[in-house]
Amino acid sequence: MLYYLVKRLGLSAMVICLVVLVLFSLLYLIPGDPATIALGPRATPEAIARYAAKMHLDEPVWRQFLIYIGNAATGDLGLDVFSDRPVTAIIMERIGFTLALVCAGMGWAMVLGIPLGCLAAVRPNSWLDRVTGVLSVGTIAVPSFLVSIWALLIFAVHLRWLPAIGAGEPGDTADQLSHLVLPAFAIGLSWVGYLARMVRASMLEVMGENYIRSARAFGLHPQRVVFGYALRVAILPTITLIGMGFGGLISSTVFAEIIFARPGIGKLIFDAVMARNFPIVQGAVLVATGLYILVVLLSDLLIAWFDPRVRESL
Repeated sequence: MLYYLVKRLGLSAMVICLVVLVLFSLLYLIPGDPATIALGPRATPEAIARYAAKMHLDEPVWRQFLIYIGNAATGDLGLDVFSDRPVTAIIMERIGFTLALVCAGMGWAMVLGIPLGCLAAVRPNSWLDRVTGVLSVGTIAVPSFLVSIWALLIFAVHLRWLPAIGAGEPGDTADQLSHLVLPAFAIGLSWVGYLARMVRASMLEVMGENYIRSARAFGLHPQRVVFGYALRVAILPTITLIGMGFGGLISSTVFAEIIFARPGIGKLIFDAVMARNFPIVQGAVLVATGLYILVVLLSDLLIAWFDPRVRESL
């Protein structure tokens, strides 16, 4: 187990270093001088020279890269081009909104998708199984940005049940939760289908095992067989999917945060790209990548912890 943990941490560090290299290369893949691109064509030569010196752009490229890695390792992701504030502080102000949205979206998808998959597997080829299959394919096929637009138009504009934009008043939990409903519904809808299909497939495979047949032959209650034995084994592949889903939702929040005007990481990256604020883009993408790697690593460790077969193979 310890060897597996060290191995995964090493691979995660390699991925992060590769991402840092790609993000650093963005400044030089775009035609033009990085300082001029950041400050705009109307910047004076003196302002460009000061910015280049402050951001170490007048140093050799290899030295700039080492400085960037060293600063990033200590949590220093640079300064915002416009406000001159630390990028880390700006990201920390936004990351809570994104994490709340991701947890809410995946949370309601798990609450609905896992039971639907279980019921469909317990009654295969029934009307419930067919309806679940159709709904799963439908929710997976519809892009989250379309769901966001439809949810905004129906529930916020026409019915006026829920607020349309923003994240709610600071300190008002009820208002913040009401602003969270529509974007969480939009980004989590497709994962209801993914989870239902995964749980159904895993449950059907497990329900055919000999120990499940033996439990039924001994007269155990069907609910105990399904939830006490079958689901405990069938849920293991779903943990991996949930971990990947959390990571995927971090990138999916970009559209939802733009449409619903939520001040999260996704909208921060979009605004920074449009304004050519490269320190913000680099820092926010690096933090989002780190979160994705962390969540996937935790899901793999959970599987190794709960499944003795995985632990023995490590």
